[in-house]
Amino acid sequence: MKVARAQARWLPSWLTSEHPLPWLLPASALMVVFGIYPLFYALWLSLHRKHPVTRKLLFSPDYNWTKVFGDDRVWNALFNTLIYTSIALVFQLVLGMLIALLLDTDRKGYGLMRALMTLPLVVPPAVTAMMFLLMLNGSFGVLSAGLYALGILPENHSILAQSSTAMAGVLLAEIWQWTPFMVLIMLAGLRSLPKEPFEAAAIDGATPVQAFIKLTLPMMSKVIAIAVLIRGIDLFRAFDYVKVMTDSGPGTATETLTSYAGRIYFGTADFPYASTIALLTLILVIGVSTAFMRLFQVKL
Repeated sequence: MKVARAQARWLPSWLTSEHPLPWLLPASALMVVFGIYPLFYALWLSLHRKHPVTRKLLFSPDYNWTKVFGDDRVWNALFNTLIYTSIALVFQLVLGMLIALLLDTDRKGYGLMRALMTLPLVVPPAVTAMMFLLMLNGSFGVLSAGLYALGILPENHSILAQSSTAMAGVLLAEIWQWTPFMVLIMLAGLRSLPKEPFEAAAIDGATPVQAFIKLTLPMMSKVIAIAVLIRGIDLFRAFDYVKVMTDSGPGTATETLTSYAGRIYFGTADFPYASTIALLTLILVIGVSTAFMRLFQVKL
């Protein structure tokens, strides 16, 4: 004990203090630098407009907000974002639940299969987007060749180059990478369910489908709601797949709110207007997620 105290004397006082503030300072500093400061800076930018000649920022609090609500591309991007989010959520939720039900067993080998489900999640989204960009190429893409062979698409039909199918191509990459996330959440929920109600239902003659509808879904409702909330927030900010695979094209067929803001930011360097669109996205995410949490009584 005396040796430990003697060693502690050589350490800085904040390392031996029991007060939580010194330990919270690094995390608080990161939050301020990468979270709070960018938010307030974006808000400050949204209250200014860029002079077209001098390129200086002029204070004009209503200019960008008036412009954003009158911009047809913003409404088109919002529509694409809602479509993208809705379709991806439905597919990921349904596929995630079905795969989780298949993996919810203690039979030999299924533990390895559950572990392998995490592999797509460790691949950077930009790498996944590039991979699917190559596989969906109209000339040599393996997925395109398979669709040609099945007669689903005509020969040399480039999925990502057609406005009618480009969104589906981007969604394919999104669904492939993030369905395992849903599987892991659903599987954790299924493994935590009590066995007694299912045993009683089986004794009463309930079929597996009836047990799933009457028991599994009601008891999994909170888990499903949390999974939908987390994925919905992430999907609403979709940027990587759209940027790499289509760059919001062809035309504006796959343009989302974040990709439109990025195109303005890196294209015309109109930082105030890009910040306004980003803030609009943030407001929509907060509003929708808050309403969702109150409606389904989700507590994080």
